[in-house]
Amino acid sequence: MSLQECPGPSDQEGLFYSQSRAAYLAVFRSSLTNITSKQQLCRVLQQAGRNPSYATLNKYWTPKTSKLNFDDFCEILKSERKTEEDELMRAFKKMDVNGDGYITHSVLEKALSTSGEKMTAEEVNAIFSLADINKDGKLDYAEFCRLFVNTVEQCLQAALEKLEADDRLKRQNFGSQSYSSPKSLALQASAAAPPQVAAAHRPESDSTLKKDSRSSSRPPSARSRRSSLSNSVTMTSSSSKTNKMLEPPGLREWHHCYMKGCLFVEEDGSISSLQYQLHVPQTTAVYLTIQPLSLRPDKSSSWMTVDTALFVMSAGETKEDTTLVCFTESKDKEKYVWKGELNAGTYHLLPFTSGCRLKKQGKKSPLSKPIELVYRTDTAELDLTTDLREVLSDIFEMIDLDGNGLLSLEEYNFFELRTSGEKCDKDAWAVCKENFDMRKNQLTRQGFMELNLMEATEKDGDPADLWVTLESMGYNRMLELSEACPFQIDVYGEGSQLSMQPVNLDSGPKLLNQALQKSIIANRGAKALRGQDNVFIYTYKGEHRISSLIANKTNQKVTVHVNNEQSRNCSSSRGMTMFAVEVPARTKMVCQHVLPITEKQDWIYNCVESILPPI
Repeated sequence: MSLQECPGPSDQEGLFYSQSRAAYLAVFRSSLTNITSKQQLCRVLQQAGRNPSYATLNKYWTPKTSKLNFDDFCEILKSERKTEEDELMRAFKKMDVNGDGYITHSVLEKALSTSGEKMTAEEVNAIFSLADINKDGKLDYAEFCRLFVNTVEQCLQAALEKLEADDRLKRQNFGSQSYSSPKSLALQASAAAPPQVAAAHRPESDSTLKKDSRSSSRPPSARSRRSSLSNSVTMTSSSSKTNKMLEPPGLREWHHCYMKGCLFVEEDGSISSLQYQLHVPQTTAVYLTIQPLSLRPDKSSSWMTVDTALFVMSAGETKEDTTLVCFTESKDKEKYVWKGELNAGTYHLLPFTSGCRLKKQGKKSPLSKPIELVYRTDTAELDLTTDLREVLSDIFEMIDLDGNGLLSLEEYNFFELRTSGEKCDKDAWAVCKENFDMRKNQLTRQGFMELNLMEATEKDGDPADLWVTLESMGYNRMLELSEACPFQIDVYGEGSQLSMQPVNLDSGPKLLNQALQKSIIANRGAKALRGQDNVFIYTYKGEHRISSLIANKTNQKVTVHVNNEQSRNCSSSRGMTMFAVEVPARTKMVCQHVLPITEKQDWIYNCVESILPPI
């Protein structure tokens, strides 16, 4: 969700979020608590009036899922409808062979134990004993349906009343939505919007300004907090900026090396990438760039607008020995660049994107006709479809890191680790050499196609494994690259031949987080939250990105509420206008990154950070 000014939520939307909050807090103490198991997911969905099947739960809680937050829960609720009375009645009527409005125990047992998600005899007996309201050995399913729906509504109403009566729960923040009580929502049709919603989503009237002269600069939700800090920055559009970083004269004469790579969105929303090592044999002037990579020049690519950056850290023996050397702050069209001098030595190159434009995509509705990946030829042999061949060719480009048109064992193993979690050893590579097209002990593009065709053939055309590969590489079911951004790194050395190689560092994410934190802290001094001398906010203002960091120097965790409602033409990496961040004791944590939504327009970053009282 962008930070642009938008109209207030509808009555229906407001009620949805109120009910979602109430259901969540009926199971958890705080909106900041994550769902950490399939059982918890089932409980909170049931509390929200859903009746999830095993298949539904498995759809949202996969083997790769470790946690879901409140916003994930809301997205699930939007996709899964409540069980309606009419729907239940239709299901029961199919079992009512006599059409008399009753179902016997034997009919119910047969239906529940032989089809769908089969139940045991004990489970059927338990259901029947609860549903046999008259205790006459027959199920009056119309009465049961009414009872079921009424019970769900009563549970929801009880949760809403609990939320309405508890001021502590109402103070909690849920994603980008302000709290509005059900009573307030009911009044919206005949009266003005409630204060919380009106302040967040519409310009304030003259009468409001008379009541509080500070209203135009700070929203009411921030004014009510004692320990807050307001930070406002106006940024000019990229179209009005002159390029500060010009290519060095005679760059074509400099020594040049390059590598390709890809930024991937993981299941938990984090972003990962290969890391690289750069070897500089002697001190020299260096010009380095990173930019999104177009896989097909004749076709526009959505990821070309994704922001990229490269952090350079010295390679010490331990993580503590590494230091941030530089990072690409300037921009020239799609390129993010740095120019300076590097001493002789080895450096870590850490690719980065803010997450404002590359992020987890919501589940789209399935296509009426799924895209085919394989088909049978006139001779009944299996083959890859044209659509799949084009995508596999693009994947080949992505994993051909050195751009020589061939895949080495090392390059292929980066792909294998990404898609299957396993490596191909030298013996298996020798088998590949016997069966697939290779050149100089490296896999050709044709050989890569043959390998994927063999995997499809072994599964007798079942595309399941192919879809796992495609989704691991960032493709959706429409074969769009939606959760990945290919990039290219170019490094030029004026007086020395530099060399670069990809590495899979276990400490890669930690190193990148360390580099990010150092870049933010070094850029600007800290500001303490009012009344909290040991909680500091650092804000980095670059040419094209703003980033903030929270430093908690106390001996207990703090929860910081972040409000971006007054920002304009801004997109946050959090995807929300308001959110809360839990910072453990004596810890620093990156809070958010912010980019302009439209680069050709000016943008205003206006953020209010506040301490939430402990729960």
